[in-house]
Amino acid sequence: MYGEGESEPVPEQVAQFAQEAYQLHMMECLLTVMPRLEFEARKDIVQIFVALLQRSIGSRRPTVEYVWTHPAILRMAIRGYDVPDIALNTGIILHEMLQYELLAKLFLYSDDLYRFPQYIETTSFSISCDAFKNLRDALLCHRSIAAEFLNMHYDRFFHMYTQLLDSQNYVTRRQSLKLLGELLVDRAHYATMIRYVSDEENLKRIMNALRDRSKHIQLEAFHVFKVFVANPKKTPAVESILRRNRSRLLTFLQGFLPDRTGMLAMAHPPLPPITAILTHVLAFSLALPSLSVVLILSHIFFLADESFIDERQYIIHIIRYVHYA
Repeated sequence: MYGEGESEPVPEQVAQFAQEAYQLHMMECLLTVMPRLEFEARKDIVQIFVALLQRSIGSRRPTVEYVWTHPAILRMAIRGYDVPDIALNTGIILHEMLQYELLAKLFLYSDDLYRFPQYIETTSFSISCDAFKNLRDALLCHRSIAAEFLNMHYDRFFHMYTQLLDSQNYVTRRQSLKLLGELLVDRAHYATMIRYVSDEENLKRIMNALRDRSKHIQLEAFHVFKVFVANPKKTPAVESILRRNRSRLLTFLQGFLPDRTGMLAMAHPPLPPITAILTHVLAFSLALPSLSVVLILSHIFFLADESFIDERQYIIHIIRYVHYA
């Protein structure tokens, strides 16, 4: 598959090997026997899988098409996380599979997706991180496929994902909040964002995370919380929570992560010019179609990331001055 020495592989031999691999169901067999093999042999199997998956004929990926029609191969790669000795090997194979849209779709629509809280929560640190990385890649690398999946399976997916957000494990919780924030400000996930920030239980969960002992978790929670606040089409339940907690939120946010921002110059500093502009834009967006709203939100958070102080003061301004009907 890789040639001998410094010589390039012979295409005819590679094609013959691939055809025999398909006909003899070699990929399934290799995954089955992997737990019984030595470390170096497992590494060789990983190289074989990567080479087969990367093989192309013009614009076609024959092995990707083969795995699509033989989903048991993907299932076996996922369930490699059940076997600690081979978990990182099959994790590499799964990672390679997820680089291709067709197999990422197969992964997302598989029932085995819902095994990932178990893999992330109950395994060793290295296996947990590997499993989360593959979950993250599946959701972020192929945006249109992931957006379609989340629209169709929102309830089931977030029932699973909430387990990660509520984890007692610091790394799991921080990674989950960070990924959630990335999803919610992605234009491709507008429908998911609106549905998520319309649920008052989600807002309560994120507000609790703002008070976590870890400053890193607080910061990731803030990046999700700001989406709830800046959304110009809040549900009555979400508006009610923000209104009832207005005073406490203002007090909390004024002193939020002071070591990151330094002391505030004034108790009620004037809004920076860009923040004032965005405030008017956000108010105007109430009369705009949904697509325009998500474009505005995306620009707000792209610009706001340049300065945490501006970002925080912008959220404080909305909570203090915007009237919740």
